[in-house]
Amino acid sequence: MKRSGNTAWWTSPRPLWLVAALFAWLMATAWVRPLMAPDEGRYAGVALQMLYSGDWLVPRLDGLPFFHKPPLFYWIGAGAMALAGPVEWAARLPSILGAVVAAATLFLFLRRWSTVRLALLSTVVLVTTPFFFLGAQFANLDMLVAGCITGTVLLAAGAVLARERDEPWRAMLAGAYLLAAAGLLAKGLIGAVLPAGVLLAWCAVTRKTAALRLAAWLPGWAVLLAVAGPWFVAMQMRYPEFFDYFVITQHFRRFASSGFNNEHPFWFYLPVMAGLTLPWFGWLLVPRRKEAQPAGRRLCDVDWLMWIWLAVIVAFFSMPRSKLIGYVLPALPPLAYLIAQRVLAGRPLEVLLPRLRAMTLAAAAVCVACMMAIVVYATPPGARLRLPADLAAAPGDQVVMLDNYTYELPFYWRLRNPVLVSGDWKAAGDEGRDNWRKELLDAARFDPARAAATLIERTQLATTLCSPRTSWLVGPNNAQLANPWLGRAQLVAFNERIAVWRFAGSAARDPHCLDLSPGAPAPAAQATTGKGTDGND
Repeated sequence: MKRSGNTAWWTSPRPLWLVAALFAWLMATAWVRPLMAPDEGRYAGVALQMLYSGDWLVPRLDGLPFFHKPPLFYWIGAGAMALAGPVEWAARLPSILGAVVAAATLFLFLRRWSTVRLALLSTVVLVTTPFFFLGAQFANLDMLVAGCITGTVLLAAGAVLARERDEPWRAMLAGAYLLAAAGLLAKGLIGAVLPAGVLLAWCAVTRKTAALRLAAWLPGWAVLLAVAGPWFVAMQMRYPEFFDYFVITQHFRRFASSGFNNEHPFWFYLPVMAGLTLPWFGWLLVPRRKEAQPAGRRLCDVDWLMWIWLAVIVAFFSMPRSKLIGYVLPALPPLAYLIAQRVLAGRPLEVLLPRLRAMTLAAAAVCVACMMAIVVYATPPGARLRLPADLAAAPGDQVVMLDNYTYELPFYWRLRNPVLVSGDWKAAGDEGRDNWRKELLDAARFDPARAAATLIERTQLATTLCSPRTSWLVGPNNAQLANPWLGRAQLVAFNERIAVWRFAGSAARDPHCLDLSPGAPAPAAQATTGKGTDGND
């Protein structure tokens, strides 16, 4: 039967065109705002340092081995920056690719095992949900692993359904194991454990006990181990403490312990997901039409998969006290399906199409508006702090950060070498809460020799600075209150957070070059008004 013009919106797009459209939509605003501290600055900085150092095996934060997370995000980011340079969209490309994988696999799975209408609307709902859109625009690991988890679940579920119908299934299952390996390399054990939990629960509820044998499919395990195994083995061989730190501490201790950042109640994710998926979430609040679902209709296999998937992800991340919003991004694809199903249930297509077009445009506008709001209200002033045009750090100069580590600065200054970080390191100890100091101290455990040359005790600062070389000092914009000797340095740039000084050093290596004249008053603090050269572009 010939399709009418009103239903052309529902025709199935070609997969390559769909992927291109998804990528273009998610990439469209990836460049408009500077990196946000600390997360985006941290992960982009590690990727850039991987590129500059030429060591693509060990992720490094300020030159020190950084094993909070595996390397897949850094590999993709470093590869993108090798082609485009250190620009924001290249730093965010891993997240964008994760979002494209999630949306594309959702569409392809539903097109095969449900209807084209439901597949297309679910995908549209997903990519125009502010939660998903903003997650794809943020340079951290959450969206990348969400894409891997989504692809693993859907490819494995497709293999199960195809096997039941005596259709080809091995390629899909191999793809599921491949994406599980990518999930392991993206964010560790959750990349494989969460999809396994979803699939095992789904098979148990739908009584697909025979399908459980696919979990022991040897070719799949060979793919997983061949892809993910070498990096973990290499790190354990090089750093004997790697397993205890990466697996025990970063996975199990963090999951079970309190005292970390971002503690929230058990129900935290429920209002978060409802609020950040508007306006689409509103459809779930619309009373169901009587003819939408006949009495006694049973949930199909796909329905069960989506409900179980949503419940497992939300419940898993609700258990630990420490919660970040991005953790539940893997729950958005099933939620998008459930919303789309509610929208389409029992409603004539001719009546729905005008409303859906308007709703899609409104949702897309909300996504862009949220991005603009972040640019205006959530981006720190002068986040792209640069040196004035007439000043530049020469190759022999050293950069020293005072009692702080500004994550995004090495990215924007394109520093090829680690910076020196001054602080009271001996008194810092092993801090329980996450911050820049704990991250550097944790990294220092794996390379004490490099750490000794990078993490400078405040009492040894004079030895570092009183040398015949120029130093660029970066610290809080009121750092002169605690370091009156900064009156000897030239203030070259500052904003509401940080300031930069240029210190000429001492040609004679005078160990007292930081001393103030006896009896001289301490210079007044500078750069506390927020006015000056901020270099924000």
